[in-house]
Amino acid sequence: MDSEQARTFLILVAAGSFSAAAERLHVTQSTVSARIQALERQMGARLFVRNKAGAVLTAAGRQFQRHATTLVRTVEQARHDVGSARDFRATLTIGGRFGLWEHVLLDWLTALRRDHADLAVRMEIGFEEDLMLGLVDGRLDIAVMYTPQSRPGLIVEPLFEEELVLVASASGDGAQTGGGHVLIDWGPEFHARHAAQFPETADAALTFNIGWLGLQYILARGGSGYFPRALVADHIEQGRVRLLADAPVFRLPAFAVAPRDDERDVLAPALDALRSVVAAMPGANA
Repeated sequence: MDSEQARTFLILVAAGSFSAAAERLHVTQSTVSARIQALERQMGARLFVRNKAGAVLTAAGRQFQRHATTLVRTVEQARHDVGSARDFRATLTIGGRFGLWEHVLLDWLTALRRDHADLAVRMEIGFEEDLMLGLVDGRLDIAVMYTPQSRPGLIVEPLFEEELVLVASASGDGAQTGGGHVLIDWGPEFHARHAAQFPETADAALTFNIGWLGLQYILARGGSGYFPRALVADHIEQGRVRLLADAPVFRLPAFAVAPRDDERDVLAPALDALRSVVAAMPGANA
């Protein structure tokens, strides 16, 4: 068995179907099928059952999942260790949402570099699906996100709650030419609550999957939208946008996700540093 087969297995588990796994791996569906069939021959057991819903793990597949995760993580860690510069004892790969990097995770990185200078740190930006996939296949050590999925072998730790507030252009009603309501994709839970409160904006003309881009648009062209209070606080204070105080406030919890069992001694201090940064955040609700 090679690590590529194990990685394909884990991606298929996360994707839920052979076609989706092929898309993520940038290979054909027949290639994914061939890798899984070869793996099943080596294991001497059927690992997946195909049905209309996609690919479902068998009992043997669930047993193998833990071993596949360990195998992939070991190979990835070997790559990290071998590739690390001689001056560093280990490499830590962390991922997070773009908006979280801007006002939380950069402070975490600063704390890591200050208190753990012997660690090499690799940073990645991604959305929840990609971040979870990186954790499952061992590419990421820790990820911070809004709506994590439950996966065997991973721990999910609540960190804080963002307050999403509605802001609008500094002048006008936020609906002037080129403006209007800008819908930011803060995840399915926010989308459902937002649609219930504002059904008229369900088919917004402008939708951004990165909050920072939506905010830049409003600053340049006008409009309104929901953003983390920490992200817009300076803009409100400086009069670039105004807070619509009568609008509902949405809460968006952020979580840290990491492997449950990891024999290295780098995850615990890294998570401690993250908790310290979060505890020092003004207005954070743990």
